[in-house]
Parts: sequence; structure tokens; C-alpha cells
Amino acid sequence: MTKIKFIDARFADPDETEFSLKRRFEWHLRKLRALQDGVSPKAPGDFEDELRWNEDLIAVPFSEKDRNKVLRRARRVMGARTKASGLSHLSSDDRRALEVFRNGADLVGIGSEHRADEIAAAIHAEMPWMAAATDFLWKAMRRSVRAGEPGFRLPPVLLDGPPGIGKSAWSRELSRHLHVPRCGIEGTAEQASFVVNGSQRGWGTAFPGRPLQTIVQSLCANPIVVIDEIEKAGTPTSTKGQAYGLTDGLLPLLEPSSAAAWKCPYYQIGFDMSWISWVLTSNSLEPLSAPFLSRLEVLRLTRLSKGDLIAFAEREGAKRILSEAALGAIYQVIEQFSDTHQLNLRHVSRMLARAEAEASSPLLH
Repeated sequence: MTKIKFIDARFADPDETEFSLKRRFEWHLRKLRALQDGVSPKAPGDFEDELRWNEDLIAVPFSEKDRNKVLRRARRVMGARTKASGLSHLSSDDRRALEVFRNGADLVGIGSEHRADEIAAAIHAEMPWMAAATDFLWKAMRRSVRAGEPGFRLPPVLLDGPPGIGKSAWSRELSRHLHVPRCGIEGTAEQASFVVNGSQRGWGTAFPGRPLQTIVQSLCANPIVVIDEIEKAGTPTSTKGQAYGLTDGLLPLLEPSSAAAWKCPYYQIGFDMSWISWVLTSNSLEPLSAPFLSRLEVLRLTRLSKGDLIAFAEREGAKRILSEAALGAIYQVIEQFSDTHQLNLRHVSRMLARAEAEASSPLLH
């Protein structure tokens, strides 16, 4: 795991408080006056003489006017430091929230090409019908290791295919095997770009975007952000005609160069969002613009075969400890209706859940 500078801000020494500065300035002023008055400075390494020196400093006259002068100086220094930090425009609560990045943010990497092979093999064993996505992931992981990158980021990818084939489940497996957080966003429910970018202060419900919130909570700079059914996201407009489309808000975040210095509308500070792994899903490419698609690796996936559905049912049925009779009935439904009814993973999962519920129900006498 590697640390990177994630936020474009400077953090002062937490031990340097207004009180500690005031004490230091006061002590310094006493030293200057003592030397001007002819008091002998302390002899280096002489403990007894150091005690004498400290007693002499305490005896130096120090008025209320001097104390106020020192206090004003300490406050000016603290104010200048706050201004130089780039955080002076924020509330104290927001400054505290971003304090977690004082020492940077974590990047999770792939340790070796062998580890990349293990991850790809494990995901493929769980979801062999997602081979195109897993192959893309595998090559990206090995490329990251060979390049010596401090962390892993999957190039922005769009998984396009029919519903219910496990596109979102594949991203969850990816998050689990990479040991990085996952942020899920529904394109159908959260259409405005606010959910990704956040909203500017001045709005009644201003907030930072979900990807940044995920990084703040986890301190991991390379989470996986999944946006499901991106093609169904609309483009809300303000009363002044300004568009706030989800795909428009994503454009600067999908480009590594602009994402590395992305400015959050809420905090009004730059963050390095270039390490996020973006996984988008869709059921159709038609509503998506060419400029948007040009920033993505588009992988076209097909619906599952009978064999894929039966293998999924067999594996999940074993986890639920279902009887051979229950599994046999599910296999039969798949064989009979997979073509005519276009069965998918959601259908099979519901059948498995019903079989499990019936198996655990008490017998009626």
C-alpha cells in the first residue's frame, strides 16, 4: 500500500496552536529583554546555569500590553497559516473532515503478475460468462505491475449487455478481490451530475459527490465507482437552462489528466481523483454520446446460455445446501424456459431463494 498526496492543501503542525505560539513568542521576547538588560546567557550543557537563566527570564518585567501584543502576533500567524492552507474558506466542520488527508491517502496496488493471475482466475471461476470483462481486467492488472504503478486503476470501462447477466455483481467481486471500497450509483435514480460531482455551496442541500465521500470515509484513493444503467440517466436543467447531466459531470473525471486536479464544487479545493476505477453498465448504447463513449472501453456482453445458468444454479444451490430434488426442479425450468422467456441471473436467484425458503419452512401436520 502506498500513500499519495490527495488534496491540494497544506496542513499546519497540529501542535502549533495559538496558545503554544503565544507562549513561544512571550518567551522569546523575555530572552531579548534579558540580554538587553545585561543578563548573562545560559552556559550550554550546564543544568544549574539553565535553571538560573530560566529564573532570570521569569523575573523580566512583562506587562498586560506586552501580553496583548504577543497574542495579536500569534493570531496573525495562525490566520496567515490558515489562509496559506487553501482551507480558509471552509467551515471548521469541513476543515476537520478533510484533516484525515494530512498524511495523504492510500493506494492499493497489485503485488505481482502472479497475484493478478490469481485474481482474474478467481473472478472467472465465479462468473465465466463475464470473460470479456475479466480478460480486460487481467491485462490491466498485469500492465500495472509491469509499469511499477503505485496503485491499480482499471481504465474506465462500460459493460454493455442485457439486464440480469451480473454486470454489477462482477464489480462487487472485483472490489472484494482487490480489497478496495466500492461506491454504487444508480443512473436511473440519481440522474443529475450532483451525485458524482457534488453541489456548490449556496444550494439548500449542498454536499460533496459520492465518489469523494467514499474516499473520505475509507482513505483509499482508488476505489471502484460503479454507475448502473448509465444510458437511462436523464439531463435535468435549471430554471436558467443550465444542464446537469450525469454523463456531462463524468467527462472530466474519466480523463486522468483532468481528474488529477479535479476541483470539487462543494469544497472548492483540488483533489486527485485520477486513481478511481470507473465501471459503468448499460443495456443499450444508443442514448450515449460519442464524446462520452470515446472516453470508455466498451465491452459488449451477451446474455447467459443454458449452461451458464445451470452452472450458476448448481454453485449457488450448493452454498444454500439445497436438495438434489430442489435443484433438479430448477434445472428443468431453465431447460424449458431459458430461450422463450430469456431467463437471467435474477430469475434463477429468485428460484433459489424460493427453494431455500420452502426447505426451511416447518412441516404442517
